[in-house]
Amino acid sequence: MQISTQQFYTSNQRNLHALTSTADILQTQISTGKKLNAPSDDPVGYRRLQGLLRDGSNDQAYSGNITIVQSALSQADTTMKSMTDDIQRAKELAVKANSGTLSASDRSIIADELDSIVKGLADLANAKDSRGASIFASGDSAAVVANADGSFTIATTGPTAVPIGDSSSAAPGEAASRLFVDSTGGNILADISSLASALRGTGSVTAIAGSIGDKLTASNNQVAGVQGSLGARSQRVDIESTRITAVATDREITRSAIEDVDPTQAITELQKTMTILSAAQSSFTKLAGLSLFDYMR
Repeated sequence: MQISTQQFYTSNQRNLHALTSTADILQTQISTGKKLNAPSDDPVGYRRLQGLLRDGSNDQAYSGNITIVQSALSQADTTMKSMTDDIQRAKELAVKANSGTLSASDRSIIADELDSIVKGLADLANAKDSRGASIFASGDSAAVVANADGSFTIATTGPTAVPIGDSSSAAPGEAASRLFVDSTGGNILADISSLASALRGTGSVTAIAGSIGDKLTASNNQVAGVQGSLGARSQRVDIESTRITAVATDREITRSAIEDVDPTQAITELQKTMTILSAAQSSFTKLAGLSLFDYMR
C-alpha cells in the first residue's frame, strides 16, 4: 500500500494536533480543578451542572427565608410567654380587686398596674421581626392600636406567608386578633381596661372583676393555642431546613462528580499524553527526514 506525501503529512498533523489538544485540555483541568470549563467539553454534563447550580441558588434563597421565619417564630414564642405572664397577673389583680376591703389608694394602685399590663400587652403584640415586619400583623402595620375613646383596633390579618421550598411556605407569625379577640368579638385588652376604669370609680368593680376572671382564663388558653400552632409550624420549618441541607449535600456530590477533576488521574493522563506526543513528534521528524537517497547509500 502506497501512502502519498500529502497523506503522510496530513495524517501526522491530525494525530499531533489531537494529542496537543488533549494535553491542553488536561493542563486546563489541572490548573482549574474542573473537568468542565466550557459547554463544548460535555454538553449534557454542562446542562446538568447548570440545573444543579440553579437549584442550589433557589435553595440558598429558601434557606434565607427559613432563617427569617425561624427567628420570627422563636420571637413570637418568647413574646407569647410574656403575654401569658401578663394575663395571669391581670387575673390575680382581678381577684384582688374583687375584695371589699380595698382602700381608695389600693384600688388606684391596682388600676395603674392593670393599665400598665394593657400597655405591655399592646407593646408585645406590636413586636417586629429582624426585617422590621410585624409578627402579629400584616406588613409593618401595628397589631394593636389604642384609640382615643379607650377602644382598641386589633389586626385581623397576620404576616404574609414566606416561601421556604418549591411548594411550601410558612407565615412568620399570626394575627393579633387570634390572641386577644374572643368568640363574641370582644377583646381582653378592653376588658382589663374596663376593670381599671371601674377601680377608679366608673363602673361596678364587683360585677366586672367577677366576670373578667373567666375571660382572662379563656384569653390565656387562646394565647396558648396560638403558641402551640406556631410551635408546630416551627417544627415544619425545621424539617424543611433539614431537607434542604440534605439535598444540598447530595447535590454537591453530584456536582463534584460532573465538574471536579481527579488531580491524580488528570496528571497521569497528561504525562501519558505528553509521552505519546513526544514519541509521535520524534517519529514524525525521523520519517519526514527520510528520502530515496537514504535507501541508495
